Amino acid sequence: MGINSESDIEANLQIGPTDIGMVRIFIEANGVEIPMDFDPEEADEIADEIKAAAMAARAVKKG
Repeated sequence: MGINSESDIEANLQIGPTDIGMVRIFIEANGVEIPMDFDPEEADEIADEIKAAAMAARAVKKG
């Protein structure tokens, strides 16, 4: 499965700070839990990548 593959899988996503100063992205789907911790600088980079992807998606949608 890749970026352009559609799926019927439903997942819950939570994002927030941990008590040790990390940013956690927590995904739960079909009974599987995936916690991913990032330092704040990595989280900023991920946020920038998400924003860039959103801009690119808007451009495709308009095109």
